[in-house]
Amino acid sequence: MLKKVCLLMAVLMPMMAVAAPGKNKKDEPIVHLTDAQIYDELKKLALVFETARDEFVEEVDEKKMLEAAMNGMLAELDPHSSYLSADDFKEFNDKSHGEFGGLGIQITSDRGAVRVISPIDDTPAAKAGIKAGDYITHIDGEQVFDLTLNQAVKKMKGRPGTKVKLTIVSDGAEPRDITLKRDIIKVKSVKYKELQIADAEEDAPRVGYVRISDFGATTTRDLHDALKALEKKDVVGYIIDVRNNPGGYLTAAIEVSDAFLESGEIVSTRGKAKTDIERAFAKPGDMINGKPIVVLINHGSASASEIVAGALQDNHRAIVMGSQSFGKGSVQQQKPLGDGTAIHITIARYYTPSGRSIQNEGITPDVEVLQSKVEVIEKKESTYSEASFKNSLKNDAAKKKNKDKDSKKSDKDDDDEEEDFLNLSDEEKDARDYQLQRGIDMVIAMARVRDGMTFVPATPDDAPAVASDDAEKADADKKSDTDKDTKSENKKK
Repeated sequence: MLKKVCLLMAVLMPMMAVAAPGKNKKDEPIVHLTDAQIYDELKKLALVFETARDEFVEEVDEKKMLEAAMNGMLAELDPHSSYLSADDFKEFNDKSHGEFGGLGIQITSDRGAVRVISPIDDTPAAKAGIKAGDYITHIDGEQVFDLTLNQAVKKMKGRPGTKVKLTIVSDGAEPRDITLKRDIIKVKSVKYKELQIADAEEDAPRVGYVRISDFGATTTRDLHDALKALEKKDVVGYIIDVRNNPGGYLTAAIEVSDAFLESGEIVSTRGKAKTDIERAFAKPGDMINGKPIVVLINHGSASASEIVAGALQDNHRAIVMGSQSFGKGSVQQQKPLGDGTAIHITIARYYTPSGRSIQNEGITPDVEVLQSKVEVIEKKESTYSEASFKNSLKNDAAKKKNKDKDSKKSDKDDDDEEEDFLNLSDEEKDARDYQLQRGIDMVIAMARVRDGMTFVPATPDDAPAVASDDAEKADADKKSDTDKDTKSENKKK
């Protein structure tokens, strides 16, 4: 009976520890130990290790036990600190340089579960429809709760071509199983192309679209190449798309921001000590010569992505559109331990130029545009217009234009809206990407304003001022009209 009671307590107490309400550990005051107390605790740790090794019912792996102890120590600090074995450290460096094996998914730890930060473009995870914010509850049928990030990653890794089954839970949906085929993940950090508003005429303004999928060792070089190529195309402005970009190197984020700024602070990092502050500033030279920019963000935009969005937003260099970003405002660094292993540890918080910390908050877009599906409720051609009148004059030029449009029409029916988005062509995806289309609208509108007006940059103490020849002419015309009205009124009297 006593054994049954003890067993029941052993099962219930961990559950009670999770469920019982109480004060957040972070809010409790920190009590520092003396050197003597620390030494006593380390001796206790060694005693626990020796006892477990000698008394455990099965043979133990001492190395795994010690690595687990170090991982547990660092995981207690925050979700982003961890111990890296020699294999983990090598894989991390390979991944940062653009090629690694696996599923192409960035994950983090969230209250004992594994949460998706974002899938990487053109990888098995992205093609399977895994999205930012999804939870992974099982890997090959095995629960992943309370696994370390490294352990979860190892279970998803494997020889290219082999399969792994993930159980995914999306917000408000039932759990679903997805079987993925592992592959060599080659990260192309930057992609670019010209875009127009969907169904626009051939001579409509073109916008430079730059997609940054992560911030790695080659991102800055790839971005410079993309901007040089697009500038030759005479685009009117740019969309910088960092949606579902999980971040990467801090230096890459600074260099990407610098490509669009003439001056100003980009980001500041602040460590434990009050004096431990470093600031990064832009160097002269805007690669796109002041053309308007829209930065697209969403819930999967994290870390370095948020640095870029915050820097361009606070320097009034870009309009940020989309949805609230992830909110990872901390900086990690690898500290090699000399034997091929390392620790990945949080060393600072970062702040946007205006002094905002986005930790747990994220970047708030200037214009919130939630991803949506547009339903057309208005006919393209009205039944009541000049053309509806009997004997109205015909437009000769319209005949050829309508012929050209008819030849471009697809034979697909309206039922195509049910087609799987992942199987669409790039052009069809762009046309259905509501956030992207609204970004193109915004860039073109900003470009038209820029071409017609000269903006005077706002300062914290001044309201925005706009001066233009057209505005001055309009004021003069208005004054002239007022004078004429006054004279006319006097004449009548």
